[in-house]
Amino acid sequence: MSCLRISASLSSSSSSSSSSSSTFNRVNATINVSKLPPVPFSLPKIPTTTTKLIQELNGSIHTIIPLEKDAKNSQVDLSKPSKSEATVKLYAVLEAVADRVEMHKNIGEQRNNWNSLLFNSVNMITLAAAGMVGVTTAVDDTAPMLALKLSSTLLFSAATGMLLIMNKIQPSQLAEEQRNATRLFKQLQTEIQTTLAIGNATEGDVDTAMKKVLALDKAYPLPLLGTMLEKFPSKFEPAVWWPKTEATTRSQKKTDNKNGWTPELETEMWQLLEVVRRKDMEDYDRLGNLALKINKTLAISGPLLTGIAALGSALASHGSSWPGIAAVMAGSLAASVNALEHGGQVGMVFEMYRNCGGFFKLLQETIEATLEEKDCEKRENGALFETKVAMKLGRSVSQLRRLASKFVAYESEGIDMDEFASKLF
Repeated sequence: MSCLRISASLSSSSSSSSSSSSTFNRVNATINVSKLPPVPFSLPKIPTTTTKLIQELNGSIHTIIPLEKDAKNSQVDLSKPSKSEATVKLYAVLEAVADRVEMHKNIGEQRNNWNSLLFNSVNMITLAAAGMVGVTTAVDDTAPMLALKLSSTLLFSAATGMLLIMNKIQPSQLAEEQRNATRLFKQLQTEIQTTLAIGNATEGDVDTAMKKVLALDKAYPLPLLGTMLEKFPSKFEPAVWWPKTEATTRSQKKTDNKNGWTPELETEMWQLLEVVRRKDMEDYDRLGNLALKINKTLAISGPLLTGIAALGSALASHGSSWPGIAAVMAGSLAASVNALEHGGQVGMVFEMYRNCGGFFKLLQETIEATLEEKDCEKRENGALFETKVAMKLGRSVSQLRRLASKFVAYESEGIDMDEFASKLF
């Protein structure tokens, strides 16, 4: 049999000339190796615990590599430069501004409630006292009528005192002050957030933000005693809630040597400023003085009428009806005056005019400070400045330019301008 296997192998190897040398090795091995007897031994099996251990070691080896990569990444993150000191300070100012927004909002709601509650209470007291006086005048003097007369006198006296306090602090005006302060602090908050988003905050940005915060604190104080704004000034003055206006010097992307400014744009800004002075500022000055006079008159009339009513109710009797009639009439008029002054919130209207006047005054100072800066590179970019002014006045840039052209045409013909610069107020 072995001879047959050998001959078959040789014949197959000769017929296949392309066979490799490995085939011959297998043939030789077949020839030389004889059949060995079986040996009774077996290789030891690897225990399952060892297999699991090897698998865990392999897994740990694979997990070590990404951990080392993460460690390298963390080292790279730690090596990154931290935020600048100016940016950290600006974040601190931003936190203070956010806190002031919440404070002014809460106090504004509280003072608005004061106005509603005091107004309703004083009117109810006044009308109740007037009704009591009417009854005591129409009925004979008896013990119950004497009690009504004394009660009406006390109620009129209480209404007089409450009106004196209300007219002194003007709750509706206080509430409007806090609403304006909330809006302006929110505006400042947005400006700081924009500066932080753009990046590259400087110490100048921090100083400007702090000055604006302190100016707003001074313009809209929270306490009532000592620092409360004068509610009846001798003359109407616009509100001022900003520090001394300076030209904006924050670097902008410049496309030419003039930083976006042209002689035509400068002329347009001067013409627009003249329209603001002649139309908007003069109109709000007139309306502010009118609201101030009306508020002063009503503030004096209300306590005066309730005082007359208290005196008339004390003198009222069945035999002499004129004091009682005067008390009833004065009480009714006092309720009407109180409804007009505090129900109509004349103090709030006056504060609204102060705020609008301050808006135009700030716009005037901003334009003047920018145009008086001779170095165009130190100004804010011209196109950006024109867009901001247009948005503040509720106009598009094209409408702003048409307004300036219209002013020139009216001036050449000697006609007063018939259009206001702002479309918002």
